[in-house]
Amino acid sequence: MSESSIWFDVIIAVLGGAIRVGTPFLFVSLGECLTEKSGRINLGLEGVLVLSAMAGFGGSYLTGSPWLGVLAAGCAGALLALLHGLLCSLKGVNDIATGIALMLLGAGLAFYLGKGLIQPQAAQIPSIDLGGWSDSQQVQAALRINALFPVGVALAGLMAWAMANTRWGLIVRMAGDSSDASRALGYSVNTVRVLATMAGGFIAGLGGASLSLYYPGSWNEGLSSGQGLIAVALVIYAGWQPIKCLWAALLFGGAGALGPALQSVGISAGYHLFNAMPYALTLLILIWTCSPKRSLQGAPMELNVSR
Repeated sequence: MSESSIWFDVIIAVLGGAIRVGTPFLFVSLGECLTEKSGRINLGLEGVLVLSAMAGFGGSYLTGSPWLGVLAAGCAGALLALLHGLLCSLKGVNDIATGIALMLLGAGLAFYLGKGLIQPQAAQIPSIDLGGWSDSQQVQAALRINALFPVGVALAGLMAWAMANTRWGLIVRMAGDSSDASRALGYSVNTVRVLATMAGGFIAGLGGASLSLYYPGSWNEGLSSGQGLIAVALVIYAGWQPIKCLWAALLFGGAGALGPALQSVGISAGYHLFNAMPYALTLLILIWTCSPKRSLQGAPMELNVSR
C-alpha cells in the first residue's frame, strides 16, 4: 500500500470518526445552546447524558426497539433538566451550584438503576452507509454513520432558523438578553427558561442514546467520559450559534477519532496523547475565551447576571 493511500485512509477514518464521535457532542451542545439562549446555564449535562444513556439502553433492551430507547433517553434527559429548571426558578438558587448537584444526582441514579444493564445487549440504532462507492472495507466502515446524525444536522438548522425568524425564538432570546424586557411584554421569564431547559435536556438526551445505542453501543458507568461538561465549553466556542455547534462537534469528534485512525494504519506512537485531544481542546477554548483581550461575543446577557 502506497503512502498516499495510507494517508487517504487516515483522512477518511478521521472524517468518519468525527461524525461517529461527534454525534453525542452535537446533541448535547445544541441542548445547552438552547438552554443558555434563555439565560440559564446547565452544568448538570453530564448527569443528563449518563442518565439518558442508561434510560435509552434500558428502553431498547426492554422493548426491542432502538427508537423507543431513543425516546426514553430524551424523556429521561428532559425530566432531569426540568428538575434543574424548577429549582433554579426558586429565589436565591444559583444555576451553577444546582447544575453540579444535578450532575451528581443524574450520575448516581444512572449507576444505581443501570446495574442490571451492564451485561445485556440491546437493539442498536441503525447505520447509514455512505461508503458504497468504494471497494475499500476501511472506507466503507469509516463512512457508516449513525442514523441520528442527520437528525442532529437538521435540528441545528431548524434551531438557527427558529431563533432568528420565529416568535418563539424571539421570546427565548429576549429572556436570555433582558428579563426586564420580557416581563414588560407580559412574558414569564421563569416559564420560558424552564421550558427551554427541559427542551434542551430532551435534545441532550438524544446524545446519551447515541452513546449507549450506537458508539460505543453499550452501557457502563464510565460511558460519557466528561462529554457533558466538554459540551459547555463547546457552546462557548461556537458563540451560542446552533450551526457553529455542528462544526464544533465535528472538530471535537475528529480530535477524538485521530488516535484510533492512526492506530488503524499501524501508527501507535503517542496513542494516549491523541486520545486526550478533546480535553486539551477544551482547556485551550477556556483559556482563549477567558482572555481579557477577548470578550464572550454572542453570549446572552443574562448569563452574566448574578442570581
